[in-house]
Amino acid sequence: MDAAHAQTILVVDDEEQIRRALSDVLRPLSMTVLEADTGAAALEIVGVSRPDLVVLDLGLPDMQGLDVCQSIRERSSAPIIVLSARHAEDEKLALFTAGADDYVTKPFSLAEFTARVRAQLRRAVLAPYSTTSVVEHDGLTIDLHRREVHRDGESMRLTRTEWRLLETLLVHAGRTLTHQQLFDAVWAKAFGHPQQYLRVHVTNLRRKLEREPASPRLIVTEPGVGYRFEREPP
Repeated sequence: MDAAHAQTILVVDDEEQIRRALSDVLRPLSMTVLEADTGAAALEIVGVSRPDLVVLDLGLPDMQGLDVCQSIRERSSAPIIVLSARHAEDEKLALFTAGADDYVTKPFSLAEFTARVRAQLRRAVLAPYSTTSVVEHDGLTIDLHRREVHRDGESMRLTRTEWRLLETLLVHAGRTLTHQQLFDAVWAKAFGHPQQYLRVHVTNLRRKLEREPASPRLIVTEPGVGYRFEREPP
């Protein structure tokens, strides 16, 4: 699969007009665009055709969109872009926890939608960072194996917690991690306030890693959900 091209994309929506419109705009990005109008049909296609990306509308007649998302993630590592007319942050949080990679709120422009699909396809073809990876961007070098960070050749010191947070974000680079997922990975506590803990440490980490901490490009915020390390900062 090329950086912004897929073998197969699956569009799941119970409205034929919307399916056709999305399929038309996705055809230049994929050799095959498949369609499903129910959750059950979507899961069958995922099991048989192994799509490289799934576009999932939440308003399906037979299953809850959240359940479909979770079931797809159990079967596939393909990016899932959720479409919804609802704006509630708790719904976004639940969907990202269930394995969604992006969330597009209706109404949306087809240009924005296509850009989001391209971004997810680019991320999907990049192998996950490992603890031996050296990450370089805009004068910043991160070596997780040697636990070293340099900015323009100057060494920078990170605390143990900052290292654990950075490593967790890098291993899952390009994917939004919820506050709870990060909290569990870094602190392994059964109690506490994830957002409060994370806000302090993410702020400190940004001050060390970002050229403009007030306008972060590496560690970005998904409002009400969590944080993501951008593999391809703008």
